[in-house]
Amino acid sequence: MKSYQKLTTTVPQPAACRVEEEGATPTPTGRGKLAPWWVGSGLLVAAVLLSTITVWVLRQVSGGWPRPTLPPKCLLVPESHRFDCYPERHVVVTQELCESRGCCFMESPPPAGGKRGVPWCFYPPDFPSYTLETLNQTALGMVGLLVRREKAYYPQDIEMLRLDVEFQTDTRLHIKITDAANPRYEVPLEVPQVMKRAENPIYSLDFSWDPFGVLLRRKATGTVLLNTTVAPLIFADQFLQISTSLPSRFLYGLGEHRGTLLHSLDWSTLTLWARDVAPTESFNLYGAHPFYLLMEEGGDAHGVFLLNSNAIEVALQPAPGLTWRTIGGVLDFYIFLGPDPNMVIQQYQQVIGFPAMPPLWALSFHLCRWGYGSSNETWEIVRAMRNYRIPQDVQWNDIDYMDGYRDFTFDPQKFASLPSLVEDLHKHGQRYVMILDPGISSTNPRGSYWPFDEGLRRGLFLNTTQGQPLIGQVWPGYTAFADFSNPDTHQWWLENLQRFHANVPFDGLWIDMNEPSNFMDGSEDGCPPGELDSPPYTPAVLGDSLSAKTVCASAKQKASVHYNLHNLYGLMEAKATASALIQIRGKRPFVISRSTFPSQGQYSGHWLGDNRSQWKDMYYSIPGMLSFSLFGIPLVGADICGFSGSTSEELCTRWMELGAFYPFARNHNTQNEKAQDPTAFSPAARTAMKNVLLTRYSLLPFLYTLFHRAHLQGDTVARPLFFEFPWDVATLGLDRQFLWGRSLLVTPVLEPGVDSVTGYFPRGVWYDFYTGSSVNSSGETLKMSAPLEHLNLHVREGAILPTQKPGTTSGATRGNPMRLIVALSSSTTAWGDLFWDDGESLDTFERGSYSYLVFNVTQNIFTSTVLHASTEATEVTIGILSIFGVREPPSKVLLNGQERPFSYLDNQVLTVSDLGLSLSQGFSLRWL
Repeated sequence: MKSYQKLTTTVPQPAACRVEEEGATPTPTGRGKLAPWWVGSGLLVAAVLLSTITVWVLRQVSGGWPRPTLPPKCLLVPESHRFDCYPERHVVVTQELCESRGCCFMESPPPAGGKRGVPWCFYPPDFPSYTLETLNQTALGMVGLLVRREKAYYPQDIEMLRLDVEFQTDTRLHIKITDAANPRYEVPLEVPQVMKRAENPIYSLDFSWDPFGVLLRRKATGTVLLNTTVAPLIFADQFLQISTSLPSRFLYGLGEHRGTLLHSLDWSTLTLWARDVAPTESFNLYGAHPFYLLMEEGGDAHGVFLLNSNAIEVALQPAPGLTWRTIGGVLDFYIFLGPDPNMVIQQYQQVIGFPAMPPLWALSFHLCRWGYGSSNETWEIVRAMRNYRIPQDVQWNDIDYMDGYRDFTFDPQKFASLPSLVEDLHKHGQRYVMILDPGISSTNPRGSYWPFDEGLRRGLFLNTTQGQPLIGQVWPGYTAFADFSNPDTHQWWLENLQRFHANVPFDGLWIDMNEPSNFMDGSEDGCPPGELDSPPYTPAVLGDSLSAKTVCASAKQKASVHYNLHNLYGLMEAKATASALIQIRGKRPFVISRSTFPSQGQYSGHWLGDNRSQWKDMYYSIPGMLSFSLFGIPLVGADICGFSGSTSEELCTRWMELGAFYPFARNHNTQNEKAQDPTAFSPAARTAMKNVLLTRYSLLPFLYTLFHRAHLQGDTVARPLFFEFPWDVATLGLDRQFLWGRSLLVTPVLEPGVDSVTGYFPRGVWYDFYTGSSVNSSGETLKMSAPLEHLNLHVREGAILPTQKPGTTSGATRGNPMRLIVALSSSTTAWGDLFWDDGESLDTFERGSYSYLVFNVTQNIFTSTVLHASTEATEVTIGILSIFGVREPPSKVLLNGQERPFSYLDNQVLTVSDLGLSLSQGFSLRWL
């Protein structure tokens, strides 16, 4: 029996979330001025203002840090509401520089740790902005004209802007601001086109005319979700900025970054510019996802998506407030009203596209390392895994399989047996995946390397401003970079893969280095002078240059310049790769990509990059995984046991336990470090790793069904607790636990040298996954036993989980009998479902080649109902039914009216075995 120890609960409490409805409410039909936000906040702002002035006076008297004499209008702005007027990095902002922009200057003490703090230069209340000159109704919403009469301080200020508003659905609003006179670059992403205006939107939209501003409210609560009057709108050719207040401090998303799931609003800045760098706090990482989810007071949620692929900076401040800055494109916003977080993410994916349904084998265990050294050594690991009967479906190779690190080749000496290895994997029901990079070796003798020769002949590489292939440096040496924005490149990519597949029949592809990564800054010749490589404003990117460890922003591509397309590079390569795999194999594609952008879940999964074998990296993998659930890329995981550095047996055992519950589970290691596959450890550790993988394999029917729901309607797979308990403020900051779907709670050990773990259990009954013993929580933090070989898993009341007797591959598991785990609610009800098909064919749901079952319990009767049937379901039987939470010992159990033997334990678990029921047949089971 598991013992639980109740702890004193310390949970994050929400800051005051009361919304101040700033100023008078404008209407879209009458011209008028909105009372400034700093005046209309009433007593709260007055109190803050009085406090600020008092502190300022005291500091002057006491000889605090030097302060110039400030105009009274600047003193009106509370510290937390100062929106930065001089965000440039590496500039010492002086009073002269600040006032040259027409802004307020007030020095503040620097924050600890060298972080940016309160801006010294900030906008005054009367800083010039745009005026809404006209606003007219359209069939879908409104169209308006914005005019700026005083130029802002960035070059090529655009004086007239077009405002387009579409009330697309009752829960989705589209607001777009662009140049009224000239076309601008827009992201080439297919988005839904609506045909009629929403009839009953759950939001209301108002405008401030002068200065222009948007005020968006939730009708049911009156909560102000957006208020862009808090700072001026700036729209120059290469500097676009818009700010808003936020209704709370509970903000998530805005990837890709390493950090906690819940963002800090303490003057933090998040930069979105794809970059090859080992995951590090505060750095812009591999992907760009300009989407945030915000939890409001009371459990409502909304999301905001800026459809923009240029370099972006998002500045957060404790007002609470947020500022979007981008250096190109347009301001193209989609706002999703939920009202719960699950619905927000579904609505977001209705715009960017639902994720692809992965093959079943993609959800199994994958093994890889850089540095196997040969195909024979790779093969030895595969055989060792089989010998110990440790589950494994997929074997991978990193770049060392290549001949000279060149794509579409394999080393003829060290990897001569690679085709035989792949053949052996296939005979054992296993799969093979290898790495590809977008950098194509450019230094081979003409005629000796078809990928480069043919790509050059067809003009398929990124070019310099002079029209010649841009040459950088990656693993094979000097390289050209494939231009995946060109449809002709997709055909060339396919042909290369077809030629390689004829020799090495791979099953999936791992696309790496696709930010794109470059060991040089820009190119072998640097980057030319100009506004693309040296823009008027450079966001806070690592390296302080857009070309740092990538190609020149001025590089020419088919669709546009790289300045606009950089953040799309990984998405475009993933699209080409998934398409090629479908044409080559005729089955569902499996692609894992390092660089990502919104909509990429349709084409690939993602791994969290080159992490380290450290305990903190294991922890950070959880918020990383959960963030990608928000981004519509559910097939995500980190390198189990860490990529760089040497792991320890304890760390790797704990990490294998956690990693067995990543949606994408791969153990991966760098070269010149000790092995970290399960066979490399002691018998005790090896057994613990094997057992947790068997647990994962037993849950494949449940996990596969979750991915079906993600593909069908945008449900998350790995899920933060607050998605299921949005009204419970204790869940809002939790990122050391997570759920699979709505019902399986995972509480891993994330610290060394312990044999227990604490976890938060939201209100309700939770059952131990292994034993069925229950804990009835009122919303408590509990301490649980967690010896090295044990991962704590709990099933939420009211759930039914389809599981299966595990085999060592997903194919072997598929043929085994099923066990249905029923977790009764306090009202003795439960519900679950199962999606079942052949595991790899294309579009099985769309073609109707699947089975779908619904399980239900009411009044001591379990019912299995087949809503849709296919031949695959006839090959599987249901063997065991385990019912957790049966309060009284039954006197008899009836299966379809016939009495059956059963067992009942003191921990209130009823088990009926040897059912032998075909999955394709409905049935009922009653206990009396």
